[in-house]
Amino acid sequence: MSEPESTSQKRRDFRNFWQSVGYALEGFWAAVKHEPSFREDLIFVIVLTPVAIILPVKAVSTAVMLASLFVIVIAELLNSAIEWTIDDISLEKRLFAKRAKDMGSAAVFLSYINCAVVWGVILYSNWHRIQTLEFLTWPPQFLQ
Repeated sequence: MSEPESTSQKRRDFRNFWQSVGYALEGFWAAVKHEPSFREDLIFVIVLTPVAIILPVKAVSTAVMLASLFVIVIAELLNSAIEWTIDDISLEKRLFAKRAKDMGSAAVFLSYINCAVVWGVILYSNWHRIQTLEFLTWPPQFLQ
């Protein structure tokens, strides 16, 4: 079976890319403005990002630590989108709406557990370098 022809083709060019970036930024700022839990998650990520960068671990470990932080923000954005969509449809209490919201919250919770496990494993496996605090001395060894 062939697909029906669309009367309006979606534009696929560079302007479309910038328009998509604009929508993404609007969504990000809407979450910052209207979602207290997103702001809390963002503060958590902003505080821990420099820590991940400063720690004396391999670059791959730093990337994994940063990725685990960004998964929290991504999960919170999706959870907020689910909640806003459900609230836009109806504010009355419904079983399926509650389940969807709870599942979104569970995703955020699991992203925090993931972050804790990732950071715990990396910190534990590199503790011998971290406990000396040599990475905090100035000038660093690569400049000497």
